[in-house]
Amino acid sequence: MILIGNGRVITRDDTNPFIEDGAVVCDGAVIKAVGTTAEMKAKYPDAEFVDAHHGTIMPGLINMHNHIYSAFARGMAVNGYNPKNFLDILDGLWWRMDRTMNLEDTYWSGKATYLDCIKNGVTTIFDHHASFGAVEGSLSELSRAATESGIRTCLCYEVSDRDGDAKSKASVDENEAFLKQCAESKNPLQAGMVGMHASFTIGDKTMERCARIAHDYKTGCHIHVAEGMSDVTDCLSKYGKRIVERLHDMDILGSKTLAVHCVHINHEEIAILKETDTMVVHNPESNMGNAIGCGDVPAMFKAGLMLGLGTDGYTNDMLESYKVGNIIHKHNTGDPNEGWAEIPVMLFKNNAKMANRFFGPELGVLKAGAAADVIVTDYIPLTPLTKDNIDGHVVFGMNGRSVVTTVCAGKILMRDRVCTEIDEEAVLAKSREQAADLWRRINK
Repeated sequence: MILIGNGRVITRDDTNPFIEDGAVVCDGAVIKAVGTTAEMKAKYPDAEFVDAHHGTIMPGLINMHNHIYSAFARGMAVNGYNPKNFLDILDGLWWRMDRTMNLEDTYWSGKATYLDCIKNGVTTIFDHHASFGAVEGSLSELSRAATESGIRTCLCYEVSDRDGDAKSKASVDENEAFLKQCAESKNPLQAGMVGMHASFTIGDKTMERCARIAHDYKTGCHIHVAEGMSDVTDCLSKYGKRIVERLHDMDILGSKTLAVHCVHINHEEIAILKETDTMVVHNPESNMGNAIGCGDVPAMFKAGLMLGLGTDGYTNDMLESYKVGNIIHKHNTGDPNEGWAEIPVMLFKNNAKMANRFFGPELGVLKAGAAADVIVTDYIPLTPLTKDNIDGHVVFGMNGRSVVTTVCAGKILMRDRVCTEIDEEAVLAKSREQAADLWRRINK
């Protein structure tokens, strides 16, 4: 049993949102109690004490869409790469990279990314993997990296017909193999989905097989939807319908499916997503970086979609994404009020609800019976911090590197910025070596 105390507790529990000098008691993988530091110390005198040093104590953060394999692109130069549009970015950078990756690249990108997530207070990651240079066994490598890191993760492989029938079949098979592995292992910190790249790279035959496997394993699909306009025009020209309509007709949508981006969808498609209870993930930094536009989050939010926040591999810092999500819609609409309410609900409430469709116990909240996912930041407010202004302090006062301690499922993964389950120096040294080798192979 551990007692994390001597800090300002932001619970995300509406019945008890803030404790000025509070503590959280973790008993195994769940929270035993939440209260003042004095009360918790008196009640649980034998618990191991983790000192927050007057910082903030918060629930672990959740990333609903990441690309772990993109880790080794940081700082990479690709010969002849000069993109003019989104398709150039995909073909010239990401597809070139994933066609070159081997299983060792996948494993070490996993180790490096999970380490970075721990350092940024992210305890649950939904990943969307691609490594067409080595498909078979790739999700097992990410699973191994996650297990060694002590972090919660949901994995899938990005099915695509873009590299031919053999690779397409292998990518579908890799999803099924990992789903079978999850069913057999019953690891409470790991889950699987059926990954799909996007409508424009997946034909009907492959999409039908993906839907069948998802239904067989009672999971959903994790797919990019209308990220760029090229995806929309392709669907209209090939199938005479818009992307969400096609996915609905192909039985892809549902309460366990993640429709990622949804930048270029219309009101009729929003209605279909709402009707099917399909989850949508907004990725503001990636959308800006790829110059693809800004999704109509205010309209989707108003329509009542289950709308969450991800990073699309752009960063592992969810608080950085919160900052960008807070301002992109103000900039896009010219309305300074946009984003204030929507983005914190997406990050702190909806991400947890979405993740809980795959994992238990309850995530994203500090209360008795909830998951023992707890982070501590070094943020000491310079203005009054109360239950009414929490989000203003988080968005303007914190970032991922404010995190000093990370606990996932009751296990301390980082304490006072020292990682306890991972040899940080060794992982970073090997990652630099592996990345350099990958760069060489990409540019040869």
